[in-house]
Amino acid sequence: MTLPVTIASGGTELSGDLVVPADAVGAVVFAHGSGSSRFSSRNRAVARSLQDRRLATLLFDLLDETEERQDRQTAQLRFDIELLTPRLIGALEHVASNAATSGLPIGAFGASTGAAVALCAAARRPELLRAVVSRGGRPDLAGDDLAAVRAPTLLIVGERDPQVITLNRQAATHLSAEHETRIVPGASHLFEEEGALEQVADHAGEWFERHLT
Repeated sequence: MTLPVTIASGGTELSGDLVVPADAVGAVVFAHGSGSSRFSSRNRAVARSLQDRRLATLLFDLLDETEERQDRQTAQLRFDIELLTPRLIGALEHVASNAATSGLPIGAFGASTGAAVALCAAARRPELLRAVVSRGGRPDLAGDDLAAVRAPTLLIVGERDPQVITLNRQAATHLSAEHETRIVPGASHLFEEEGALEQVADHAGEWFERHLT
């Protein structure tokens, strides 16, 4: 079942696509990375893999159309973690209250800057989030919120992305929750290499199955 949804948050309305398998056992909300949207081909590929594991998925836009146009010019809003975190929280609340997903344990999948947004949401609303997965993320941008995260957190980074590996390992030292860092062999920042994204989906699926089901 695919449901178009509108999330009212932060004084604006954000569009999303909620996909719910008939036998869903959990739900995952996606926070896309800088300069992306709910149409991200990489996130949609991961979402399809999670759906095969009986996990509902919500992909939504963190910026509205006006903000998207502004961000294409300035590239500033995509890094505004304080702007974006309440929007992800609004999406989590939508999943928690939606008739199709109410009662399901919820996780968050954050890519790039979206990882920081997911971790900030986990710190501020621990009752909503049961697990977090970061893909090529910038968890360091979550700042002081890292220490308050209680949700088990998986950090996935490409082997050929040394700067982000360093940032993830540094951020991990501030996490008191259960956490792991997994390196995908031969993968660069966008996991465009053959088989790399499939490995991301497998790692994420295993993590969510372990902590949501």
